[in-house]
Amino acid sequence: MFVYLDNSATTKSYKKVIEVMLRYMETDYGNPSSLHRMGLDAEKAIKEARKIVAASMGAKDEEIYFTSGGTEADNIALFGTAYARKRKGNKIITSQIEHPAILESCKNLVDMGFKVEYLPVDHNGIIDVSALNDALDDQSILITVMQINNELGSIQPIAEIAEMKRNAEKKIKTEILFHTDAVQSFGKLPINVKDSGIDLLTVSGHKIHGPKGVGAIYIRKGLNIKPYLYGGGQERGLRSGTENVPAIAGFGKAVDLYMKNFEKRMETVRTIRNYLEEGICSEIRDIRVNSPKDGSPAILNVSFIGVRGEVLLHSLEQANIYVSTGSACSSKKRGQSHVLEAIGSSASETDGVIRFSFSEFNTIEEMDYVLVNLKNAVDKFRKLGSFQ
Repeated sequence: MFVYLDNSATTKSYKKVIEVMLRYMETDYGNPSSLHRMGLDAEKAIKEARKIVAASMGAKDEEIYFTSGGTEADNIALFGTAYARKRKGNKIITSQIEHPAILESCKNLVDMGFKVEYLPVDHNGIIDVSALNDALDDQSILITVMQINNELGSIQPIAEIAEMKRNAEKKIKTEILFHTDAVQSFGKLPINVKDSGIDLLTVSGHKIHGPKGVGAIYIRKGLNIKPYLYGGGQERGLRSGTENVPAIAGFGKAVDLYMKNFEKRMETVRTIRNYLEEGICSEIRDIRVNSPKDGSPAILNVSFIGVRGEVLLHSLEQANIYVSTGSACSSKKRGQSHVLEAIGSSASETDGVIRFSFSEFNTIEEMDYVLVNLKNAVDKFRKLGSFQ
């Protein structure tokens, strides 16, 4: 049996997505900046995809800008805001458990003279809102907090953050922008940017059965965000460079397909996730479930004490079961997970972590297969002593 449980890293593209992409590589391959019919057809495909993505989050078409993915979109949000508002203040507020696209950008902004405040989180990975309240002042220009954490599945109180931001703005008489990285929440939670208090929001195609190498950023109409790519002025001057038409068209198709009955899809995913969690808790001793009960339906993070996560991962791989030891964006780097460290995990809990992440294509039968192989692997390596 083949079981893929690394869907938070990437997903299998829908067949209809692949078909759309092939069309814009083989037949309608014109440059959308060209004035002839082939160029106009390519431009039309981008407009249609933009309309679909905008509708999926309650935005206007002109508020959606396509990027090469979530990382670039996050970089645009941070650097674009910092460049545009540096005369109004120099403080950026984020959390300790953000994606590397945010944390590495923040490090670079500190080198450029900006101040970054990192909010602590509790044992479930939820930010301390009182710390946010204390951090907000007249030098604050941006809050950036991801909606669903990519390792734990923790869901942040976005509405509460937005309300706190609005109250702070009334006191300091200046605007503070609020950005959320919605790469893991897009398609998992309802998102409506209208009247949400969110000013910038980033999403990615390959987390919802679309292609890799494409994403988008929502920028509330009227905001001045500075570009950091210059050239032909594509994407209304924000992101120059010839548009990746096949990927954008495929992204639009994925969103169209994924958002149909997504609540029902997520019910299925949550049922599968809960089934695996209950099985692990009843069948395997000395574990810690790091994901909160009320977290993302698509993520289950578990520590298997006394077994190295990497050893367990490769053992499951031999049974054709694919999982991860954390974020795919940083799992190949040496060192402990900054997310698990922030929630207070011990070294043994961090070393033995496995992240299971689910999609609509997973089944209960697959979870039974995973449980048998997982229990056998854990028992085997505990007897051998995988830390020796």
